[in-house]
Amino acid sequence: MTARRLAREAERLVGAPFRLHGRDAGTGLDCIGLFAAAMSRAGKPVAVPTGYPLRVSDLARWLPDPAACGLCLAVPPFQPGDVVLLRPGPGQVHLAIAASDLAWIHAHAGQRRVVRDAALPAGTLIHHWRPGRPD
Repeated sequence: MTARRLAREAERLVGAPFRLHGRDAGTGLDCIGLFAAAMSRAGKPVAVPTGYPLRVSDLARWLPDPAACGLCLAVPPFQPGDVVLLRPGPGQVHLAIAASDLAWIHAHAGQRRVVRDAALPAGTLIHHWRPGRPD
């Protein structure tokens, strides 16, 4: 799996419906479901949890081990295929994936679908990862 392929696969999921705990592009994805679907389509299937609460206190129960997913820690500047974990509010976390043109792909609960935004979604950057194998 390459970073560019992850970016392309995330882009192909834009428009999929939003559904909390969603793991299928046809019936709905949440942000971690989007990550899992894009990773799988990019050739690196990952197991992600379901049934977590809206407020997340323990990230280890919510997010798979990034290294096991083929991701390594990264620092800006952002590159296509980068995965970021944001804290949009108290107890909230949100994943987004950088697109080929550095727009951001994420599951937007308010818009009820996977969207492409020009800017990084709102929130404090908690973690920033990049697929470990260069393009």
